Parts: sequence; structure tokens; C-alpha cells
Amino acid sequence: MARVLMCFPEGRHKALTLSYDDGRFADRRLIDIFNRHGLKGTFHLNSGLLGTVDRVGADEVKTLYQGHEVSAHTLTHPTIARCPNEQIVYEVIEDRRKLESIVGYPVRGMSYPNGSYNERIKNLLPGLGIEYARVVPSTGHYGMPDDWLEWQPTCHHNRDLMKHAEEFVGLHKTQYLYLMYVWGHSYEFDADNNWELMEQFGQYIGGNPSIWYCTNMELAQYTKAFEGLKFAADLSFVYNPTAISVWLNVEGETVEVKGGEQIRF
Repeated sequence: MARVLMCFPEGRHKALTLSYDDGRFADRRLIDIFNRHGLKGTFHLNSGLLGTVDRVGADEVKTLYQGHEVSAHTLTHPTIARCPNEQIVYEVIEDRRKLESIVGYPVRGMSYPNGSYNERIKNLLPGLGIEYARVVPSTGHYGMPDDWLEWQPTCHHNRDLMKHAEEFVGLHKTQYLYLMYVWGHSYEFDADNNWELMEQFGQYIGGNPSIWYCTNMELAQYTKAFEGLKFAADLSFVYNPTAISVWLNVEGETVEVKGGEQIRF
């Protein structure tokens, strides 16, 4: 029986994703840094607050965040663990509906506003079309999420970012998949006067051929595509019923399984 392992695209075993909340004007400068260094981010927006003080307007969203992911953050940013179910449903669905009308693609992820969540909310989200939700507590580690609706990042950018970056780049054991997930708010760089931190981070970690730079949803969709592969019982072949390619390590060799394709090992 063949030994088969999941890989990230092109056979990589490291992925980097970044996640920023609230849609403030400072996202413009942050996205410029991301774009110059080839980083990809997910930006969690409150569609009911777009265009208010210090927030990006609806007319700018599609262009500004092109190449990145626009994700939900609820309509008006309430502390949702204190809200009745009816309000939670409205906050999530309306945020999705308005954001989707702007960007033109499904919005199926979110971060919890004010870091507020509980099991009641987690149980509601799949029925509201949400596939992942990021929390605030960080792990300090580089593992894949155990719970997509309680997705813990590696670190906030103000918590030893460069130390984590150096550790991440140095990880070399290819028997593991490594994920570095950084989160924060772009306006914090203005408040802390430390934009040079993200510039340094981008220069250090960007352009590395061993790293897959992805949005939150790209990582979630790719992982679920791997989990949806249909393997023969003896692992002699595999069928990919999804629309995207999935890469595998089969007995030490990198194999691409294209969408809709069945291949024999």
C-alpha cells in the first residue's frame, strides 16, 4: 500500500496567511506592503460601517482588496455572545449579503467581532453559510486548525512577529504541514508607530518558494478538497471530485491530482 501525505500546492509543506479586521483606512498601506512582498491577506469587514469615520467606503472595497479575501465580521460589530440568536443571524447574513453584492463572490468566512463567541454561536454558523471563523487567542505554534469555527492564529503582529517568522522559515521537517497565521488591525500600526515591523516582516518572509501564500478561505477550501478526495481502499488510485487541484506526496514523489481527475499511483 502506498504511503500518501497531503501537501500544499506545488508540493510545499508550509503556508502563510494573514488576517486583519475592521476595514480601516490603514488597510490601504498594509495591502501595499502585502502586494510588494507577495503576501496574501483576509480582511474582515463590517458592511454596515463601511464609509463611516476612518473606514473604507463600499465603492473602494472591490478594487482595494483585489487579490486578497474579503470576509465577514458581522454587519455592525456587536459583542455577539450577548445577542439573541435572531440578531446573530441578521448580523451575519446581512454582512454576507452586502459584502457579496460588492465583491461578486461568496463570502463564507468571518472573524468574531470583539473576539466574542461561544458554542451557541458556533452551532449557528454552518447554517448561515460560514465555513471558518477566527478567534483572538493565539497558539504561538504552526499547526493546522483543529476546529475551523474556532480557528486560532499563530500570533498577533505585536507578539514576537519576527521571532515567529524566523522560527517558521527554519522549520524543515517535511513530514509535517506548517501554517503561520498572523492577525491584527491595520490601524494599530498607526497607533503604535511601527509600520517598519510589517515592512521588515514582508521583506524577510516574502518571495520564499517553499511557502504557499494564501488567504484564509484558500487554505480552508484546499484542506477540504484534500479531505474530499476519494481513495481506493488499497490506495492504488484516487479521484478528485472537486474543481481545484490537490497535491500529494506519494512515496516521496509530488503528485498533482487535478479537479475531476482520477489517477493511479
